[in-house]
Amino acid sequence: MERWLSVDEIAQHLGVKRDTIYKWIDRNDLPAHKVGRLWKFKVKEVDKWVRADRGPRTLSDQNTIN
Repeated sequence: MERWLSVDEIAQHLGVKRDTIYKWIDRNDLPAHKVGRLWKFKVKEVDKWVRADRGPRTLSDQNTIN
């Protein structure tokens, strides 16, 4: 059975700050599950999200105009 990670743990896994995790949750980008008052994450879902090129982007990527 896969362990669920906390916001702190998934931030560490991705190498980003907690604030970034919450921003991604607010934008409905990051696959997250609300358990009571806490956000929890499955590593497999998050890693799949990253591999699908929807994952962490640099600031310059976010400011690029298409």
